[in-house]
Amino acid sequence: MSFCLKSSLARLSPAFARSFQNRAALRLVPPTNGTITTPQEFLKAIGRSCETKLSVDNWDALWKTSGLDLRKSGVSVRDRRYIMWCMEKYRQNQPLEEFAHEPKPRKKIRGRGPSVQHGKRIRSRRDT
Repeated sequence: MSFCLKSSLARLSPAFARSFQNRAALRLVPPTNGTITTPQEFLKAIGRSCETKLSVDNWDALWKTSGLDLRKSGVSVRDRRYIMWCMEKYRQNQPLEEFAHEPKPRKKIRGRGPSVQHGKRIRSRRDT
């Protein structure tokens, strides 16, 4: 009985264990299209000056990079997530014009709600 239980637990354990392999290396490399043939052109097309933040030699090396590789190369978290997100959208054959966008502008007014409007504190009028 214990042998049967042990073998069934051993069979289930890989399903619950986190794998440390590079899943980006297992995914397919998308073909280049007419306008984008190099990794630098892809990074320039997605915007946010990603071509200055990441330097990749060839097309296959770009698509084999993982988030950990981007982290080791010094790319910030927000840029890393954006690059990986754009790479996945490109793999799904979506046009670049649909998903590449600039970041949200910074808020000019701090706070929220009616207490602060246009940078000035709004105080309620009280009858005294």
